[in-house]
Amino acid sequence: MVDVRDAVVTMAGFPALAGATIAVREGDIVVLAGPNGAGKTTLLRLCAGLVAPVRGSARVFGLDVAEQRDEVRSRVGFLGHANGLYGELTTRENVAFHAALVGASRDEVDAALHRLGLGGRLADVPVARLSAGQRRRCALANLVVRRAGLWLLDEPHAGLDATARRELDDTLLAASRSGATIMFASHDLDRLGTLRPRIVRIESGCVTSDSSLRKGAGQ
Repeated sequence: MVDVRDAVVTMAGFPALAGATIAVREGDIVVLAGPNGAGKTTLLRLCAGLVAPVRGSARVFGLDVAEQRDEVRSRVGFLGHANGLYGELTTRENVAFHAALVGASRDEVDAALHRLGLGGRLADVPVARLSAGQRRRCALANLVVRRAGLWLLDEPHAGLDATARRELDDTLLAASRSGATIMFASHDLDRLGTLRPRIVRIESGCVTSDSSLRKGAGQ
């Protein structure tokens, strides 16, 4: 699904990635850990086709990120710190907008809303009136309706209360079981037990370790 080899990405002349290598299989849940400025967000943006390596290589879905960026972007769902929602539109209207971009049907919109617990009356509530957790779920519904095979999330739990965090984790698990591959950056490794993800640590633009909470618990 993801094959990044010795990738170097520069930002304003600075190496945000300095030879990063990572391979991710279909259906994996991978957490990128590391200090601020380590390169986690840049790696996500690389996999989303938003930046290209100046050295090394990056392939997503077998596509070369440097040469086939538009094709990569069409198959990937990227969610940064901002949810990218229109506050004046309802939950349904926000998801329908993203559905139209890929030719998804109204039934697919309804299915995405139901899957994220946003059906019924919540579908017709303006996004500006939703809670932080509900807005995050709406943003994830956009990824579902876009049929994204790779979910790339930058600190998705940030600003969520305990209930919303659990709902998000349930959503990520369900997506993974349905065949989606998930990569996300997080600082809260102590709260990821239910996901049992693979942990990839990044420091100074390089992958320095690659393990999982399950393996770590047994050592």
